[in-house]
Amino acid sequence: MKARIFVTLKPGVLDPQGKAIHHALAGLGFDSVEDVRAGRMIELELADGTSEADIDAMCRKLLANTVIENYRIDIQ
Repeated sequence: MKARIFVTLKPGVLDPQGKAIHHALAGLGFDSVEDVRAGRMIELELADGTSEADIDAMCRKLLANTVIENYRIDIQ
């Protein structure tokens, strides 16, 4: 069983990586990009039967900083 965890910064949290990407895209001539927010995707290979509650606990305890980040779980 696989789970993908998408971690993004909460609205209002400064995103220096997103700003750097935005600046680089503008430098390459992609002027239509108005804003960039960077995040990350974590893919877990899990034993069958791992509960969504356990995956959620992994996110809250380690994979995401819930003070400044949101996360979304996609189980496949």
